Parts: sequence; C-alpha cells; structure tokens
Amino acid sequence: MNARTRTLVAATLLLGIVSGPAVAQAAPRQVAVPARAPVSAPVYSHAPDAKALTEALEGVGAHDKDATAALVRIGGSSGGWQGAFGVADVGSGRPALEQGRFRAGSVTKTFTAAVVLQLAAEGKLDLDEPVQQYLPGTFPDRFEPVSVRQLLNHTSGIKPADGPGDDFEAQWRHRFDVVDPHDQIAGALAQGPEFVPGRAQHYLNINYTVLGVLIEKLTGTTYEEQVDRRILRPLGLRQTSFPGRTQTRMAGPYNHGYQAVPRPDGSTELRDVSVWNSSDRWAAGDIISTTADLERFTVALFSGRVVPRAQLEEMFTVPAVKDIETGKKAVLTAGLSRIVMPDGTELWGKTGSRLGYSTGMGAARDLSRTLVYSVNSTDAKGENTNPVIDRLVLAALDRWQS
Repeated sequence: MNARTRTLVAATLLLGIVSGPAVAQAAPRQVAVPARAPVSAPVYSHAPDAKALTEALEGVGAHDKDATAALVRIGGSSGGWQGAFGVADVGSGRPALEQGRFRAGSVTKTFTAAVVLQLAAEGKLDLDEPVQQYLPGTFPDRFEPVSVRQLLNHTSGIKPADGPGDDFEAQWRHRFDVVDPHDQIAGALAQGPEFVPGRAQHYLNINYTVLGVLIEKLTGTTYEEQVDRRILRPLGLRQTSFPGRTQTRMAGPYNHGYQAVPRPDGSTELRDVSVWNSSDRWAAGDIISTTADLERFTVALFSGRVVPRAQLEEMFTVPAVKDIETGKKAVLTAGLSRIVMPDGTELWGKTGSRLGYSTGMGAARDLSRTLVYSVNSTDAKGENTNPVIDRLVLAALDRWQS
C-alpha cells in the first residue's frame, strides 16, 4: 500500500484512527464557537464522550509499539475535550507536553491552498487560467494547459518528483539534504504528463510545490512570508512556523518523534527522527504547529475568516473524476478531503505525516464538532493505519466501542 492509499484509508476514518495508562489525564473544557449559527440541526448536538476517548488512548507511551505520545483537542458547539498522553521522550519518560510542537506534514497544504484562494479573491490570479501563464518557461511544450484549480485539487497530471524513495534507511541517509523546489519541479516535468489535466485525481506533493513557487512569483516575497502575513499573524498562531530551508530542529518545546527500526537480532530500535530537514516537502508538507493553533485555524477557516466565502467553496468542492490509484470517486478538494461516514454524516479535513508524527484536523462543516490530533506514530509512513489513530478518531466521532 503506497502513501496515497494510506491517506485515503485514513480519511475514511475521518482524517487519518492505541494502546495502554494515560500519562496526562484529559480534562473537559468549553470552546468558543463562531457567532454564525447553522441554519439546520447541528451534525453533533452533544459533548464528546470523555470516557471513550480516555479508553481509546490508554497505554500510549514509551513501551507502546504504535505511538509514544498523543495530543488531542476536540471542540465545536457541541462541547470540548482535550488530553495529552504518553511521553515527551522515551529516554526520560517525561509526560507528553500538551502544547508540544510537531511536524504537521501535509496539513501544510490547507494553508497553501488558503493563500492561493486569497490571491484569487484579490484578482491576482484566475483559478481557470493555466499556470503556464503565470510561470512562463517552466512547463515543457508537451504539457497541455494546467489550470491553477487543477493543481489545487490534484487533477493536474504532473508526475511526482524524484526522491530517496520509501525505504526508511535511504531517507535516513538523506535526512539533512537541502532540496530546491525549482529543481523538484524541473525533474517532475521532465518526465512528461501522467494523464490529461482534469481527467483524474492523483494526490501528489508536486502540485503544491508548484503552487508555492506560484505564490512567490505573484507576490514577490517568499512563500513562508505570505503564509505568516496572511494567516499566522492575523489569527495569532504564534506556535506555528516553518523550519526554513536549512533548519533541522523544531523551535520551541516538542514531543520527540520516533521510527521503529528492526535490528538484525529481531529486536526493535526506536530511532529519534525529530531532527530532520523537510525542505523536500516545503509548501506541501513542512509546517510545524500545535493542536491549539490548528484548532483555531480550523474554526477560522470554516467560518470564512481566512478565505472569502466565494473562494472557500473550492475547499468543499470535489472534482467529478476518479482517483487514479483506487479507481474510486475522488475525495480531495482544494486543500481538504471529504469524508462520508457510513450513516451519511459528512466531514471535512486534512491529514499529514512526517516520520515520527501523524497529524489530523477536521470538522463538521457547521463546526458542531472539530478534531485536531497529533500522534507520535512509530511507523508514520507505514502501510497500515495506526491503531491509535483508528481508535482516537472513532471515539471522537462517537463510534468507539470498548
């Protein structure tokens, strides 16, 4: 199962869905909700089940094979709950930091999409215009026009950029490499198109790498500066940042991330993967944040306070194509994913993973329930969904049975 398939499996369970005693006990709380009330009955009308959530996260810690820590925040008009479980690092056994920072991976794409949609609202770009118009000389002539919208919803047909591969040890050897996004784009485009733009959906980082370069071209400043000026500062997301091209450490306190690595004798090593250069993900996946900041961002985004409502609809519009890998109907939008539960309940969100860290954020569109989590997965890029996340999401959505 490749990374794209893992993402779809995770999304089916909401955003990404445990094991043994909570080091930090969860506490109920009240969460502010936007003034605009839903026009119909809320998707969620009762508070989350604290008992089920605590049971779902029992045992996370230094001796759990699936996750060393888990941070959770649930909010919305139906009530709130939060908790920190596990350890900050396996060596000392210190309790997990509730406001510890983490690498949020592809949750970055939601921020990138928001900036692009803001630029569209300002008339600086047209979503239906070819990106070739804004980045002349970047695409070879054999590419048909690729619209900005097709980059946003992963229907561009651009092939993935080259990298060290999926093998952990290969990635470990290259963990301090500094990658230039322009080189990634050139390498991807040199392979030619994968399919005619707009004919299928293929979730790939390269689409958002191109969007990052597009943001810089249209604004004359760095991608990071635009996200900071347009989103982080206005919303007061003071614990959210980008590491920069050469930075390998997370600024501020964080819970260490680990990868379970088999030893020749059959035992397992938990290798600390917290220090890593993530320039190869850039506008597609290198943001650092906290659960509190991502919760605030989610509420502001869904409330129309980040992207004007006309452009915000792009985030809730799924293209009428099929996923190229699964053959099923597309579920990805501009920066989000649609999740329909078996009973028809519709939710929207985004997951992300970097080695050592699995992140998810999402909500019912009426904001009657929001969920943000960071799970320090010991195999964040593995083939199977993490059972800690499985149980957490089911409990958060009132579908947990102990």
